[in-house]
Amino acid sequence: MKNNATLPMLPGRLGDPGMSLGTDPRADQRLVEALTQFGLDQLPEPAPVSVQSSYEDCLAYFGEVEGHYAMMSEALHQELPELDVTQSIETIRGIDGNDIDLHIHRPANVENGAPCVIQLHGGGMVFLQASNINYVRWRAELAATGLTVIGVEFRNGAGELGNHPFPAGLNDCASAVRWVHSQKSALDTSDIVLTGDSGGGNLSIATALKANQEGWVDEIAGVYAMCPYISGTYASPPPELGSMIENNGYTVDIEMMGALAKTYDPKQKNTLNPLAWPYHADPKSLQGLPPHMISVNQLDPLRDEGLAYHRKLIEAGVSSVSRTVNGTCHGGDTISPAVMPDVYAATLRDVSGFANSLS
Repeated sequence: MKNNATLPMLPGRLGDPGMSLGTDPRADQRLVEALTQFGLDQLPEPAPVSVQSSYEDCLAYFGEVEGHYAMMSEALHQELPELDVTQSIETIRGIDGNDIDLHIHRPANVENGAPCVIQLHGGGMVFLQASNINYVRWRAELAATGLTVIGVEFRNGAGELGNHPFPAGLNDCASAVRWVHSQKSALDTSDIVLTGDSGGGNLSIATALKANQEGWVDEIAGVYAMCPYISGTYASPPPELGSMIENNGYTVDIEMMGALAKTYDPKQKNTLNPLAWPYHADPKSLQGLPPHMISVNQLDPLRDEGLAYHRKLIEAGVSSVSRTVNGTCHGGDTISPAVMPDVYAATLRDVSGFANSLS
C-alpha cells in the first residue's frame, strides 16, 4: 500500500486552502510582482456581495469597484510607446433603439480587405468600458498587426453604463456585428471575427449563438474567446469545474462572480439560457457555428468552464482549438504589455493569426 505522504499535492487551493497567487509555485513571478502593489498577490477579504445579496447592494458595489479597476489599468499602462494607429468613434443605432459608440482602430497603412476584429471588453457584462486604457491599448496593438479593430461600448448591467440587465449588452454586440457587416465595403474589411476577455468572452460566444439561432451566423467568420465567463454556476460550483476551488481568490473569487451573475440577470430567470450563459448550450444549438479559439489562464477560477465549452464545440462538430496560458491568473496574459511583454505578444500574435487564418 502506498504511503499517502509520497503522493503529489493537488494544485492550488485544492491542495493548500491557504495558498494565494503570490505563494502558488506555478505563478509567473513577473505577474505576481506587478499585482503586489494592488494587494492582489494575496487572497482577498470576503466579498461584501454574493448571489444572496440584494440587487440594489450589487449595483452599488459594482458601481464603486468600476473606478478601482480603471485606476489599476491606468497604473499598469504608463509610459508605453506610441503605436502607428488611427482612432475614431462611430455612433450607431442599436436594435433596441439606443445609441452605441464603436471605437475604431486602424493601422496607419491599411491593407485592403484585412479582417475586422470586433473586441468586447471584460467586466462580467456588468462594469468596465471599451474606453478604459487597457482596452484602448489592446485594440491599438491588434490594429498595429494590420487589422481593423472595433471596440463596442455596450450597455452594462451596472456602473456608469448601467443599469441594463441581460439581454441589453448582448443586443448591442449583435447590433455592432450587423452594422459592421453592412459596412464592410466602406470599412474596406473582409471577415468579421469576434473576440473578448472574461465577460467579453461570454458576449463573443453568446453573439455567435444568437446569430446561429436567428440565421445570420454567416456574418461571423470566427470567435476568439479569452478566459470566458460563461457558466453562471458560481453560487454552487459543479464538481467538473474544479478550477473554481483550485484558483478561487486569485485576483477574482467565485462569491463576487456570483454577485456579478445576479446583477446581469437580477431575477435569475436565465440561469440555463445559453445566450446568457453559453456553458449550458446543447449540441444542436452549437451546430453550424464558425471556428472558435478558446484561450484560458492556468491559474483562473474560470479555466475549466472555458475548456468544457471547447470540448462541447468539438463534440458538436465545430472547429475549436484551445490554449492554456501557464503561470497567469484571470486575464493575466493581456493585463499590460509592460508586465510580461513576451506573454502579451504571444496572445496578440495568436488573436491576429487566428483572424488572418480565416480568410
